Amino acid sequence: MKRSDKAHKIGQILDDLYPTQPIPLDHKDAYTLLVAVMLSAQTTDKKVNEVTPNLFFRADNPEKMSKLEIDEIYEIIREIGLAPTKAKNLKKMAEQIIEGGGEVIPDWDFLESLAGVGHKTASVVMSQAFGVPAFAVDTHIHRLAYRWGLSNGRNVQTTEKDLKKVFPEDTWIRRHLQIIFFGREHCPARNHDLSGCLMCSWASTKKLIKESKS
Repeated sequence: MKRSDKAHKIGQILDDLYPTQPIPLDHKDAYTLLVAVMLSAQTTDKKVNEVTPNLFFRADNPEKMSKLEIDEIYEIIREIGLAPTKAKNLKKMAEQIIEGGGEVIPDWDFLESLAGVGHKTASVVMSQAFGVPAFAVDTHIHRLAYRWGLSNGRNVQTTEKDLKKVFPEDTWIRRHLQIIFFGREHCPARNHDLSGCLMCSWASTKKLIKESKS
């Protein structure tokens, strides 16, 4: 089966399973989404959502965040992975946004210039906050794209390019979330028998399916 045909069938299954795709990180605008996504690196969305209410109560915009001391930010987010570095980045990022005009804007160069913001985080904000077609590739998507034969799994940059080729641009935003949800609910990284998976059973190679049983 060609990658394009496989992607079409995968898309149909995902649309049936997830006709709506709520963003799993609690936020109220582009800035709070940016903060939540940045905090989510190497941390579960559940843990981020437990921490951000207190953080946003104290500082839900760049100006308020810039006025907090790094230690204050750290105390609020200390349960988050990589909290010391993220606390420093949150303050720096707020200062950079203020210097840039005070607003989070839909501009790739601007977003990726911010402290603690890489291409994946920028992609999530561009797509979910501003509706700009983007395909944010996290570890879930990178893993499943390889399992399903949609990419060779070399690196996330290659995976992003491969997925953009096989999925129509007007589906990128929802596909990103759908694949994440599917990975969490149906296709975990470990102890997963691919032969019994709704997707892997027909999309994966015989080699991968055999390896999952060993």
